[in-house]
Amino acid sequence: MNRVKNSFFSRPFLESLFFIQNKWHQYGVLLHTLRVLYYILKAGEFKFFAAGILHDIGKPFCAYKKDDEDREFGEYSFTDHEERSYEIIKDWPFVSEYTKKIVRYHYLIRDIVKSKEEDLLRYESKKKIWETLDLELKKDLEKFMLFDYLGKGKKRR
Repeated sequence: MNRVKNSFFSRPFLESLFFIQNKWHQYGVLLHTLRVLYYILKAGEFKFFAAGILHDIGKPFCAYKKDDEDREFGEYSFTDHEERSYEIIKDWPFVSEYTKKIVRYHYLIRDIVKSKEEDLLRYESKKKIWETLDLELKKDLEKFMLFDYLGKGKKRR
């Protein structure tokens, strides 16, 4: 897991929260989150509302420059941001276990596809997690992935 621990007032935290993420996101984490909420509400999928708010809460804390491409374009990587988000909320008694699962696994489908091409060990570990999830949660993760995608806006490059 990415062990970067940005503070609230660090440059990576503030830049990723308000301005820039990476080539897949047009907006910073805050605006992206608001856009995800918009699409959730527009679709009437209220069961995803809390997850929409919390799914990327850990991103600014783990934003880092992974490679030359990140440095060249002034962007960030967020390896295992979903686990960081889950770690923040896992003990919050007012958040349902369902929401915690959506937050924890919201990137799992993309991670499986991406890691199959780039990192077979990671792929195998992520696939094992997927296989432990029940069918209903898998379907909900597929729905949530659409709202997360819509919240990204247009690609910058």
